[in-house]
Amino acid sequence: MEIWDLYDKNRHPLGKTKIRGEKFDKDDYHIVVHVCIFNSKNEMLIQQRQPFKKGWPGLWDVTIGGSALQGEDSSACAKREIFEEIGLEMDFENKRPFLTVHFAFGFDDYYIIEEDVNLDTLKLQPEEVAAVKWADKETIIKLIDNTMFVPYHKNLIGLLYDLKDQRGAHYK
Repeated sequence: MEIWDLYDKNRHPLGKTKIRGEKFDKDDYHIVVHVCIFNSKNEMLIQQRQPFKKGWPGLWDVTIGGSALQGEDSSACAKREIFEEIGLEMDFENKRPFLTVHFAFGFDDYYIIEEDVNLDTLKLQPEEVAAVKWADKETIIKLIDNTMFVPYHKNLIGLLYDLKDQRGAHYK
């Protein structure tokens, strides 16, 4: 059973929690994280969700994603999720999300990491992850077009690729 902390629209803690699957009250929000790992070949590490997983079964997705549990902030959630899903230990203590996208019931925090990860060293969580591979932006867009990837906005995928080289909304 997952328990999530709840926040107001300005991301201030409400001092309340919700069990995953319960209906959200108006003006209650939670934190979801996504970590996108890019290699030196400008490819993103993507994962295929297990076919029995609730929500987008069998589809490809960004490197990892998941909801912050009670007592976790965004970076603690990112650290836990990346270890749980693909067995990779990473330090998120001094990392902030590159981007936060607001959705109906929360905040999607996107972390961007540049690292040449050896896929053979990863330990995939059998309950969540069926496979992993490296993919360039064009491949991910084709997977989205062919309904084989979680249906992110294609412009979001492009933005993640653009932001990996620098923070901020302006060119240097």
